[in-house]
Amino acid sequence: MIRAIAIDDEPPALRIITHFCAMLESVDLLQTFTRTDEAMQFLEANPVDLLFLDINMPAMTGIEFYKAMPTRTMVVFTTAYAEYAVTGFDLSAVDYLLKPFTLDRFRQAIDKAVGQLQRPVGPESAPDRFLHVRADYKLYQIALSDILYVEGLDDYLKIHVQTGPPIVARMTMKAMQQKLPGSDFIRVHRSFIIPFRRIEAVRNKVIQLAGQSIPIGASYEADFFERFG
Repeated sequence: MIRAIAIDDEPPALRIITHFCAMLESVDLLQTFTRTDEAMQFLEANPVDLLFLDINMPAMTGIEFYKAMPTRTMVVFTTAYAEYAVTGFDLSAVDYLLKPFTLDRFRQAIDKAVGQLQRPVGPESAPDRFLHVRADYKLYQIALSDILYVEGLDDYLKIHVQTGPPIVARMTMKAMQQKLPGSDFIRVHRSFIIPFRRIEAVRNKVIQLAGQSIPIGASYEADFFERFG
């Protein structure tokens, strides 16, 4: 179980986080704070796994608080201001919750934290790399390892992920291809980009992947088989 605390200068926001945590078995909310100095004192004596941290606070912003911490802890930033999202992602936040958020969205953030906590630590492990895309008036951070495949739909893309519903973004396949590392992803059709690590089998120019059959387009066939073979 994840040990967590929440810091927000607005008590109603803390009550929502407390209520949501009580509904999930994977997180134990140890305490909540409206003052950053009291939260810092608590952390000095009580190590935790995760912070729910509001960004826009009067005495010290959540960003300043997180940078001032002596040791790095997983953090989920919460705020009503979408413009802070990029900064939050730059600090390798587990997730970014835009207020008001639902229980389902809160659960997704917890699931990401659980995944990070369970990830083995050692010389062979490496931190997740992320894809940042705008969709539904939000900025999403998607771990590359979480992507099943990308599907093109005219002027939109559907990013199929392992840990939640697909994310639909207004973007071209060409723009997406430029965002994804070519060493890990390849375009196999005018409508599909896939990660190599997810390929289960290839037969008759059809790729089996995540329970789906992905066709290999004629103009992409030579490049795919050269790299995959």
